Amino acid sequence: MEKRYQVFVSSTFIDLQEERQEVMQALLELDCMPSGMELFPATNDDQWSLIKQVIDDSDYYIVVLAGRYGSISSTGLSYTEMEYRYALETGKPIIGFVHSAVEELPAKYSEANAEGKEKLESFRGLVQKKLCKFWSNPADLGSQVSRSLMKLIKSHPAVGWVRANLVPSESAAQEMLTLRRRIEELEHEIASAGVTEPQGAANLAKGEDEFRIAYSFSAGTTPWDKTEYDAYSDISWDEIFSAVSPIMINEASDIELKIALNQVAMECAKEDHGSDPGFENKELEDFEILEDDFHTIKIQLRALGLIMQSVRSRRPQDSMAYWTLTPYGDTVMTMLRAIEKNP
Repeated sequence: MEKRYQVFVSSTFIDLQEERQEVMQALLELDCMPSGMELFPATNDDQWSLIKQVIDDSDYYIVVLAGRYGSISSTGLSYTEMEYRYALETGKPIIGFVHSAVEELPAKYSEANAEGKEKLESFRGLVQKKLCKFWSNPADLGSQVSRSLMKLIKSHPAVGWVRANLVPSESAAQEMLTLRRRIEELEHEIASAGVTEPQGAANLAKGEDEFRIAYSFSAGTTPWDKTEYDAYSDISWDEIFSAVSPIMINEASDIELKIALNQVAMECAKEDHGSDPGFENKELEDFEILEDDFHTIKIQLRALGLIMQSVRSRRPQDSMAYWTLTPYGDTVMTMLRAIEKNP
């Protein structure tokens, strides 16, 4: 949307008429709206509140200084300096343009007494503490204003003004506000979903609740003397997740996840059945959990908000599923696996 910026120009009046014309031309060529130059040639206390309001409504502020300090207000400061200090206090983007050779200006365009010269010198010093450019003649001033304001607009984009027909209607603005609030709500829900237990998980088996894993394997004392076994073990969800979660810190494929689950189940099988008659001291081979139990475990961990499918794929033609921890799953894994210090 095309914008136009309002620029408040502060300067003395009588001595800078040609210079103000150059500044006006420069601003209009930049599609900016000048204000403050011709609006307040007569200054009094009643107009000060109006001047401040115009500065507030402006996007940028520039001040032009030459050899005159300007009309003095009841505060003892010139209105030009009062305007500058107000723009400074309100944080308005400011550029100062200071004449480079005040001593060469005609006497009628210079301060006549020592007090005026002292105030002008003090004001020049104040302006030069901020962004400031020096100029020597009206044409030079116009050129300085064009280049400097373009840079200021790029470095400090302002609100600006647009044509009324380009502004959304009240109903459209209200709809946009409603949609923005809904987006913020959804973003908050998404952020919360990753770091907390999902809604409904309270009713699911988890933690110390046990799951019965069925598996098959072969065991024997010699390669030609093996027996096929079908068995099961009960293991808690915390034990399952604690064992397999580290491989998913980055990501793990279905195959890698199943290998890890087989290892968990094998350790349970040795503990549960290692002393059974005919089973003791035998090596377990071809160990594999039931395929249906493997899928159940994946679904349960996903439903508990602990893992999610990874969006990455290791090869362009790879159709295998990959799994990674959610932020919540990473927190749970850390709590389960971290070592507490001794009392």
